Amino acid sequence: MTSTSQAETAAPPHPLLPGDDGTGGVLSGPWRALTLGIVSVVLLLAFEATAVNTAMPTAAQQLDGIGLYAFAFSGYFTTTLLAMVVSGQWCDRRGPLAPLFSGIAVFAAGLVTAGTAVNMWMFVAGRAVQGLGGGLVIVALYVVVGRAFPERLRPSVFAAFSAAWVLPSILGPVISGAVTQHLGWRWVFLAVPVLVLLPLAVMGPALRRSELRRSEGPEPLRADRYDWRRTRDAAMVALGAALLQYAGQRFDGWALLPAAAGLALLGPAVLRLLPHGTLRAVRGLPTVILLRGIAAGAFFASELFIPLMMQTQRGLSVTMAGLTLAPGGLSWAFGSWLQGRPGAERHRAALIRVGFVATAVAVGGAALVLFPAVPVWVTAVFWAVGGAGMGLAIASISVLMMKLSKPEETGGNSAALQLSDALGNVLLTGLAGVLFAALGGGAVGAAAHGADGGSALPAGAFAAVFLTMPVVALVGAALSGRATAKAAA
Repeated sequence: MTSTSQAETAAPPHPLLPGDDGTGGVLSGPWRALTLGIVSVVLLLAFEATAVNTAMPTAAQQLDGIGLYAFAFSGYFTTTLLAMVVSGQWCDRRGPLAPLFSGIAVFAAGLVTAGTAVNMWMFVAGRAVQGLGGGLVIVALYVVVGRAFPERLRPSVFAAFSAAWVLPSILGPVISGAVTQHLGWRWVFLAVPVLVLLPLAVMGPALRRSELRRSEGPEPLRADRYDWRRTRDAAMVALGAALLQYAGQRFDGWALLPAAAGLALLGPAVLRLLPHGTLRAVRGLPTVILLRGIAAGAFFASELFIPLMMQTQRGLSVTMAGLTLAPGGLSWAFGSWLQGRPGAERHRAALIRVGFVATAVAVGGAALVLFPAVPVWVTAVFWAVGGAGMGLAIASISVLMMKLSKPEETGGNSAALQLSDALGNVLLTGLAGVLFAALGGGAVGAAAHGADGGSALPAGAFAAVFLTMPVVALVGAALSGRATAKAAA
């Protein structure tokens, strides 16, 4: 990928569509069908992601596969890493239409495979196929935004992406629990492929018209050959990440072997896949890519431990512990909407900084429930603050990535952004897991299966996580000023 860190101008203006006077919003005539279609896809992906977490324990028990429970998640994540890089190159060379529809089809095939699994290995394979489809889709959706929407509408589209997660975050666990209890866990997987037909029918014609107009314009798609070296590097990153995940699950000296092998594979490949200077936070696009990984990792590595903390430290039920996170979904949408308001474009770096600071405050504040005198609703309040911060930061980072990318590199840079997101998640979650286990949190299995909702784990194990991740978020805040390209003399 050619770095665009020195790009100091935005992409050329998007040509006006018939019926577009340059002032309409994303739901105005020319954009309505495309917006509704892509947001519906995000909505279904979000619902599937939240629903699976609820149905997974029942599925693993009925398939006699508790021992492979973690692999059902890591298998999805690992194949997603590979698919994101493939999708970026595919989009840059052929446009987003083919990888988007192919990804949706592959994702649906994975759902069917998992929903009809007769053993846990088949279930894990279905989850891996889902990851391939999900990786293709998410990058293609970003490229659709960059190619089909003018720059003035992109913040609103990303805000709509965030808003699409609100209802699934709140209703997903409830609906999934009811379906699992009354119809069976398989229908959590088998119902989604049918539901995806509607957004495809709405979005397909609008997306084809957009690509046709682009192919007839002055900026033809690149026709250079597919770069198999990047696919090789993506495979190395995926395998390296999987080895690190495996090492993080072991608590003996043998874990050093897969950890060393994982780092040896992952390190050089990441340097080749991400824009030059990303790990050094070079001003402009490299810092933007880096910040995405820091934001995602700090927030989600903390979020992973909140339900467990609420169950084991305060005795909440599984449902109530999960609902603690619901305010974060609502406020995330609000923060994303806020960054799309008129005038926000002049303050992108400041919005990102505020987002990181809010995340740091939220993660640290959520841990206050480790003190018995603090009411449990305090965590929900702080997580609402963190969600708003993430809405500001993540959407602003996405907007800046588009602005700093040349038109023909939007796909590759979108893939790099998603790759940074995924790597930030796995690396910082792994760090959180090591800290948690080192301070006595290794008894998670026993606590989680307690009849009374789980016996209390050492508070220090949770405190180690919730004191470390705010520091990571504050590092992101300190780097946020380097996200914008250097002004011309």
